[in-house]
Amino acid sequence: MQFLCKEYQDGNPRVRSLVTETRIHLVPSLNPDGYELAREAGSELGNWALGHWTEEGYDLFENFPDLASALWAAEERRLVPHKFPNHHIPIPEHYLAEDATVSHGTGHDHGAVMGRRCLTPPWPPWQVAVETRAVMAWMDKNPFVLGANLQGGEKLVSYPFDTARPVSETPAAAPRPPDDYEDDNPELQETPDHAIFRWLAISYASAHLTMTETFRGGCHTQDMTNAMGIVQGAKWHPRAGSMNDFSYLHTNCLELSIYLGCDKFPHESELQQEWENNKESLLTFMEQVHRGIKGLVTDQQGEPIANATIVVGGINHNIKTASGGDYWRILNPGEYRVSARAEGYNPSVKTCSVFYDIGATQCNFVLSRSNWKRIREIMAMNGNRPIRRIVPGRPMTPRERMRLRMRL
Repeated sequence: MQFLCKEYQDGNPRVRSLVTETRIHLVPSLNPDGYELAREAGSELGNWALGHWTEEGYDLFENFPDLASALWAAEERRLVPHKFPNHHIPIPEHYLAEDATVSHGTGHDHGAVMGRRCLTPPWPPWQVAVETRAVMAWMDKNPFVLGANLQGGEKLVSYPFDTARPVSETPAAAPRPPDDYEDDNPELQETPDHAIFRWLAISYASAHLTMTETFRGGCHTQDMTNAMGIVQGAKWHPRAGSMNDFSYLHTNCLELSIYLGCDKFPHESELQQEWENNKESLLTFMEQVHRGIKGLVTDQQGEPIANATIVVGGINHNIKTASGGDYWRILNPGEYRVSARAEGYNPSVKTCSVFYDIGATQCNFVLSRSNWKRIREIMAMNGNRPIRRIVPGRPMTPRERMRLRMRL
């Protein structure tokens, strides 16, 4: 924050452009209770786990509703997308109750060892933390596009899904050649935005001064990234109900976890170097929010349409417009068939191109009113039975005349 303010005042054109064109939200600590515990112990006496949980014992990162499992269960029943959405999945009602609890399933690790899953017995359910409720309300209030949570204990960038999909629920798909950097693991379920998440992760890791080095330093586990500095969460540390998965499935935001280093408590003398290691990465990552397409969805009178759905061909994950009818969609370079849809309007489709240079392509939509709403009302008045077509020249029966009057 100090860097951005100082460089902005000094006239740094890169920082000025970033600050002027981007709404930046910074949260110093999501877990102030844990921070205070770790600070009191200090870097000499603190262990790896100290400060990870809140004072009440919550792991906030995986305290969110497990929407991924709900989505996959709906896919198994072929309910997506007609009866169950592939985006903005609602929070389960039981989760919003005052005494709501979060359950842990079996088979998900609570600490992966050397890339293998540690099977644990079922953990007792824990309650939804007040911090988690606050973060969910914050996400619903602000139309975030790109996010990152900064953590310690490793040196890599992790992207969704964090949840490992049970093998029996994995849908049949055409075989694809194994990725050079990812093992052929049947438990990994890629997001529809997998390529985009990899781009975002690489944008941070490649600009970091040491994240892609093979030397592990203070890290005590094997390198799960093959010296790339990025990994899908479910491959490295599978867990349900993560903040990243929730953000992706409940909001428009693409969120990743950035693990800044294996030493969770660097000495004060090392902080300047840690800043230098991450400075360029942080700037480059924030600039990625301006890659893809953006625009405004309005009606024919120029009025904005909120909650319109933006569909990108080939990516089975949609987004919605904000209250002002505006939207932002991060995409890799390429040409995309994009459509805008809204209740009571005819859809609009156009081709939008995304280029390699930073700067989102403007892609606006104007939607015309649809008659389907009136047609559905007439069908409902007719008991949703087929409406008999009136043949010109044939006199109407008294019953047909009565029905026509009722519809009008």
